[in-house]
Amino acid sequence: MGRITLDKVTKRFGDVEVIPPLDLTIEDGEFVVFVGPSGCGKSTLLRLIAGLEDVSGGQIRIDSKDATDLPPAKRGLAMVFQSYALYPHMSVRKNIAFPLKMANMDQAEIDRRVDNAAKVLNLDSYIDRRPGQLSGGQRQRVAIGRAIVREPSAFLFDEPLSNLDAALRVGMRLEISELHERLKTTMVYVTHDQVEAMTMADKIVVLQAGVIEQVGSPLELYHTPRNKFVAGFIGSPKMNFIEGETAAQHGAHTIGIRPEHLTASATEGLWKGTVSVSEHLGSDTFLHVHDTGLAESMTVRVGGEFPVRHGDTVYLTPEADKIHRFDEKGLRIA
Repeated sequence: MGRITLDKVTKRFGDVEVIPPLDLTIEDGEFVVFVGPSGCGKSTLLRLIAGLEDVSGGQIRIDSKDATDLPPAKRGLAMVFQSYALYPHMSVRKNIAFPLKMANMDQAEIDRRVDNAAKVLNLDSYIDRRPGQLSGGQRQRVAIGRAIVREPSAFLFDEPLSNLDAALRVGMRLEISELHERLKTTMVYVTHDQVEAMTMADKIVVLQAGVIEQVGSPLELYHTPRNKFVAGFIGSPKMNFIEGETAAQHGAHTIGIRPEHLTASATEGLWKGTVSVSEHLGSDTFLHVHDTGLAESMTVRVGGEFPVRHGDTVYLTPEADKIHRFDEKGLRIA
């Protein structure tokens, strides 16, 4: 079991309240991602769950048991950090086995758990190597293996892929998702990368300044963002925002249109603009369009073969049913 409940949890550093009273329930077996900009409180919230930070108020329950004042080792959780934190003089086997050795577990049970973790993570061929002989992705798998052998009720990941290059990040992202499918164990994952959040999560928690802005599935947040902040944070490239007369025509203070919900034409359309930059990615091209009179710059997603160059005139037309409306406070207008 791995149900985690936060009830009015608060965190203060001195007189500064970094996490105002916050309520959240993470169901057993869910893959939940905390996402938000740097300094939003996502890592602090994870450390509160882990017991690495003391709460200033409220209660944390793990499987209905009050864990607010329990030390980390008594919470039944396993944490994987941004840094691998492996012992360089130890083999992969000894690194994975280390927390079990510290718990004075029977050697036969240690061997069983280590062998099982190595098999799950495809580390069998590297079991006798030392960390210095491994790639970054392999080292991160060893760190995950060290968490797996503890057989926790939940895994806590604190930006585990941020030290990897782009290709390894994609590979490890898939591996962690597959691991969750195999283990069916609760996973709480912190990242500033909304692409990771969208592709991995069952449920996303969007944070800003310690406040939960919205909780929901990736597609819920994409299609029905609660406010302008969530709308601008979820989705890549970011949503385009337009204010003024054009927004007023739609009964809103601000309207938002995602780049993929704009069509571009060289001959006709609703809004005229000039291409400043075109980013060709193969299957897609992202156009950055200026001089529309609507916003400083508009981003448009078109097909990879769209014929356009710097300085060309383009006409943009939004999909009417895909326009998001927000009031003067940035809240979604239904």
